[in-house]
Amino acid sequence: MYTHEDLAKLQAQSLKMQGWIRRQTFSPANEKTLRRFSSWEVAELIFRINQSTFRGKLAADPNLPLGEVEEDGRQRWFSLDEVNELRRRIRINRKSLMPWRPEGKRAFRAAIANFKGGAGKSTVALHFAHAAALDGYRILVVDFDPQATLSHSMGLTDVGEDHTVWGIMARDLERETDRMNAAARGAESGTALPQRKLPASIRDMGLGTLRPADFIKPTAWPTIDIIPSCANAAFVEFASAQYRHLNPEWTFFGAVSRFLDSLADDAYDLILFDCPPAIGYQSMNAVFAADMLYIPSGPGYWEYDSTTSFIGQLSEALEDLAHGFENFPTGKIRLPKAFADIRFLMTRFEPSNELHQAMYGAFQQVFGQHMAEHPIELTRAVEQSGRFLSSIYEIDYREMTRGTWRRARATFDQAYEEFKTRVAAAWDKLEGEA
Repeated sequence: MYTHEDLAKLQAQSLKMQGWIRRQTFSPANEKTLRRFSSWEVAELIFRINQSTFRGKLAADPNLPLGEVEEDGRQRWFSLDEVNELRRRIRINRKSLMPWRPEGKRAFRAAIANFKGGAGKSTVALHFAHAAALDGYRILVVDFDPQATLSHSMGLTDVGEDHTVWGIMARDLERETDRMNAAARGAESGTALPQRKLPASIRDMGLGTLRPADFIKPTAWPTIDIIPSCANAAFVEFASAQYRHLNPEWTFFGAVSRFLDSLADDAYDLILFDCPPAIGYQSMNAVFAADMLYIPSGPGYWEYDSTTSFIGQLSEALEDLAHGFENFPTGKIRLPKAFADIRFLMTRFEPSNELHQAMYGAFQQVFGQHMAEHPIELTRAVEQSGRFLSSIYEIDYREMTRGTWRRARATFDQAYEEFKTRVAAAWDKLEGEA
């Protein structure tokens, strides 16, 4: 027979392996660091200009960042900060290299969600965040999944549950309860309505006084911040049920949306949500706060079945919210919940696999215009990046053949470019919400 003590021993063994993996990926200080990018990558893959044009721009202006030349090397290697400085200062045919952003609009929010574990949600969120950062955007990622895969991949390993989505929800409960109690709600006769009370166990946590910045952590990427998750945040589903009992009028599903509303509209360009493989308090916060719903799915029948169940149950949950909270306070997201776009993305796709081709055709037939045209292919380099908590953009192409690396990068580049196109179209639909 096995008890909790045996589980603790197994975890201790696993933590040793976890430490070894981090040492292979992170710096000697156990911190994840971002590599430099070669002049070839900067020119052709990031700025999408000819290498000779790029070299000419550097030669013409000695005040531009020149990067570093590695020993016995000919190429220059640039940090992402240097890449962004070049992006701000270089013009090609009088055109800026800065990414497009609609004027006067708030950051665009996209939730990456599905029931199925292993569908690639965290992988897609990680790669889209990194691709957008290389594109010049400022990104906030929110990890709603207690498995914390995205947080670990971003280099965060020591996170307290108070500074996760759970902390944001507990903070929101306290603030919303105080707001309701302060509102004039008595009848004309002057009769006061009962005050909603929260126990000291909640108020004493001190979360109500935390600032938004207290929940946002930097990453190894200078233009990517994260609201991380951790395993201890798994009890959020139980805690949230208790919180709803304490204040039934608390619009629990709007906690993260209200938190993001408090950020400056121009603090970020893109906000990405990595959702847990379930419909619960955390995932409902994510989909409610999102402008776009991106649904990854593997190419198997059971994954198709799970995706079908997911959108059905999500539809029912959103309908319940629309009819159950008519007095939802006005914010940048409103009831009934509406998405500017919904997209389905196939992951782990093998073009030579007839079953995968058949399932991709089935997805297209069912979801039509909502189906992403560019599936994410499964390659050895993609598998390797996942094993070492990195995206393909973080892996130095010199660690494998350049052709292998480029094929892996190309599949995410295509998926991201399609994502960016859909975001651009949907961003313009946010009229009056900025």
